[in-house]
Amino acid sequence: MSTPTGFMEYKRQLPADREPAERIKDWEEFHKHMAEEELRTQGARCMDCGTPYCHTGIDMIGGTSGCPVHNLIPEWNNLVYRGLWKEALERLHKTNNFPEFTGRICPAPCEGSCTVGLIGQPVTIKTIEEAIIEKGFEEGWVVPQPPEKRTGKRVAVVGSGPAGLATAAQLNKAGHSVTVYERSDRVGGLLMYGIPTMKLDKKVVQRRVDLLEAEGIQFITNTEIGKDIPAQQLVDEYDAVVLCGGATKPREFNIEGSTLKGVHYAMDFLNGSIKSYLDSNLEDGNYISAKDKDVIVIGGGDTGSDCVATSLRHGCRTITQFGTHTQAPMERDRINNPWPQFPNVYTLDYAQEEAKALFGQDPREFSIMTTKFVGDDEGNLKELHTIQIERIVDETGRKIYQPIPGTERVFPAQMAMIAIGFDGPEQTLVEQLGLETDRRTNVKARYGKYNTNVDKVFAAGDMRRGQSLVVWAINEGREAAREVDKYLMGATVLA
Repeated sequence: MSTPTGFMEYKRQLPADREPAERIKDWEEFHKHMAEEELRTQGARCMDCGTPYCHTGIDMIGGTSGCPVHNLIPEWNNLVYRGLWKEALERLHKTNNFPEFTGRICPAPCEGSCTVGLIGQPVTIKTIEEAIIEKGFEEGWVVPQPPEKRTGKRVAVVGSGPAGLATAAQLNKAGHSVTVYERSDRVGGLLMYGIPTMKLDKKVVQRRVDLLEAEGIQFITNTEIGKDIPAQQLVDEYDAVVLCGGATKPREFNIEGSTLKGVHYAMDFLNGSIKSYLDSNLEDGNYISAKDKDVIVIGGGDTGSDCVATSLRHGCRTITQFGTHTQAPMERDRINNPWPQFPNVYTLDYAQEEAKALFGQDPREFSIMTTKFVGDDEGNLKELHTIQIERIVDETGRKIYQPIPGTERVFPAQMAMIAIGFDGPEQTLVEQLGLETDRRTNVKARYGKYNTNVDKVFAAGDMRRGQSLVVWAINEGREAAREVDKYLMGATVLA
């Protein structure tokens, strides 16, 4: 506990973001930082709640409740309040390898399950988390910490996203020699090429990668396992192999006209834009441009929002985002969405806030379904046809979407992005190694063990659990590393 009555004395505060109309002119991070005294005041709002749900990290109906890496939130809130920043950093790093990532891009389920949020506004946990790690870098407290001795065991990690980096960091800490294989030209996976720079500056990612490299981890880029190197070769050459390739197979959207020019998958659009920006500040033209186009984004999640923000920076003419879900209520539904579930309430994400600032309204259309794409005589997309839908329970008890007759509409569009999620991992490695999969084609690896049906081969992250949050990927990487360490050494030294 920080102060007995801090949650009553002080109001929740958040750092001011850069003005939307200004920030869409560049690709820099959109959030600002709070002064140290303000952060200490926010830490004082953390109460003595007896059983803090903020660090539970469990799946509940409607999403995650609490922190999946089980951050010791009340402890470092108290330390920040007392001005003990270095001690706060030590507590934060006990559970989270990369707080500079989660402090920026995690949706903060910890705040949704904060006890103060039962009767008011939750503690500003995410902002304090980012401030702690940035303070650590500023003060020079975050330095390479290579292991004192090596075990002689060699481990290959496939994929350098958050799960792969967390796995590698922990196994290296245990003294194993770790090599991380990445098929792209830069390390970071989703962190590097899947999340726009205005949410996560790539210098922040590279800073951590450089630190891991200085601690002894070897990174090999431009190398796709299963294509450039046979998967079995890794199994033969290493003492253990951990698959952290993510759930990168896009969910297909096979409706009439989906092969027209101008219809793209979201990750192709985002990856190209980010890479071109990093390579040449977009001057090479090696990306799908939304400039001067009427753009439709199909999908109401984070990836769809990132497509909205990127299209705005390209200079699109109009932007609209479709979602099959209904518009969320302004306040938490205490019956169907009770605490400590993640609150399903109406909010404007950074991208929707930017679109509203530019065009005067929320760009989202709710409870809407695309029925077909229509093109011109040259095969270019020119419009989308839609219908409104409602969710009903059919005769078998299933919840399904039903079209509402008479609600058909036509939207002009020269570009459409499909951002409706992913259908699991790509199957090359799965097939080459003969890995068992679940009904969703994810690699089947026992939770709590992470070992597959193939000896020496483990799986973690989205490749095992399916599309999820970055913070779950870090959790999976840390837990998989523990099991690999046990497998190699008979016991584990990892937390």
